[in-house]
Amino acid sequence: MHKIHIGTSGWAYPTWKPDFYPPKTPASKFLEYYATQLNCVEVNYTYRARPAVNTLQNWAAATPEGFTFVAKAHQRITHIKRLADVEQDVDAFFASLQPLLHAKKLGPVLFQLPPNLKADADRLSKFLKILPKDAPSAVEYRNVSWFNDQIYSLMREHNVALCIAESDDLAVPEVFTADFAYYRLRKSDYSEQEIEEVEKRLRAAALEREVYAFLKHEETPEGALNARKLLEKLATEG
Repeated sequence: MHKIHIGTSGWAYPTWKPDFYPPKTPASKFLEYYATQLNCVEVNYTYRARPAVNTLQNWAAATPEGFTFVAKAHQRITHIKRLADVEQDVDAFFASLQPLLHAKKLGPVLFQLPPNLKADADRLSKFLKILPKDAPSAVEYRNVSWFNDQIYSLMREHNVALCIAESDDLAVPEVFTADFAYYRLRKSDYSEQEIEEVEKRLRAAALEREVYAFLKHEETPEGALNARKLLEKLATEG
C-alpha cells in the first residue's frame, strides 16, 4: 500500500482531555503529543491568517520525521475572490508555507469552496493553471453542480485531487483525479461499523495512490479517537 496519512482538522482542544490527551498535558504540548498518535493534521488556521515563520518552524520542530501538515487555503482565494484573479494570492500563500516545505513536512493544500459557488468550468480551468505544478493541491466543492465529468477531467489534467468529503448534508462521489486521494470525513457521528467501512475505503484507495484522511474536529474528542483507531487498524492489519 501507499502511505496513508490520518488526522483531524486541528489539535488545540483542551476538551480532548482526558480521553485523547493525558489529563496533565499543557496546551503547549498538545501538538507534540498529537504527533505521537497521528501522522498528519489539517490546519484551518491558514484559512484566516498567514502564520509567522517561527510558528511554522516551531510546529515542524515539535513533530517527528514523517509527520505532515496540510494547509487550508486562505479565504481571500476561495471565499472573497472566489478563485478569480488570484495568481498573486496563490503565490503568496504557497510562499508563506516555505518553512514546512523546507522541513519536508508540507502535504497538499486544500482549497475549500463556499457552498453558494456553483460549477464554472472556465473559472476553474483558469485557476488550476496558476497552481504550482510541484505542490499537490485538492479542491473541496460544496455545491453538487461541480460533480460532473467535465470538472473531473479538468482536475485530472492538472493532477489536482477532488476532496472526497462526507457530512450529514452532502456526500461527494468517490472519484480520484490525482496521484493522491484526499478525504474529509465530517459526519456528526461514526459507528464502529462505519469506521470499518471507512478503513476498507482508505485501504482500497491506498493500493493505487497516497491517501490523506481527516476526521471532524470538534470540542469532543471522538474525531481524534476515531482517527487513531483507523490509523492503528491500517498499520497493523494486512
